[in-house]
Amino acid sequence: MPAVFYVDDSRDDLFYLKYVSRKQGSDIDLHCFATADEAMAALETLHAEGQPFPRWLVVDLYMPFDSGLALIATLRADARFSSMRLGVCSGSDAVIDRQRALASGADFYLEKPLDLSAVMERLQ
Repeated sequence: MPAVFYVDDSRDDLFYLKYVSRKQGSDIDLHCFATADEAMAALETLHAEGQPFPRWLVVDLYMPFDSGLALIATLRADARFSSMRLGVCSGSDAVIDRQRALASGADFYLEKPLDLSAVMERLQ
């Protein structure tokens, strides 16, 4: 079962994604975090325990206290995370947001609302 880390400051978006994932009977091991710091701490714990990293990490573009793009840049700069596919999501369909996300090191850009099962099929 592929693991996915999803980082979003919106509790509603986190709840929605977990709900849809369960409702669809998704065979994705979904881990949700409300801050970039929480996600980074979880990745550090996995590393310390010798556990595999998630296959994908998707982070919200606009968060008030954390920058999704900063997390992407941090992960890209650390060779330990090179096997992960990194994505940015947003409710924005602006070309400049997509360009900023990809320039920060993201592998892909997704628009909300997310359909995680469809996204993962496309990224296989």
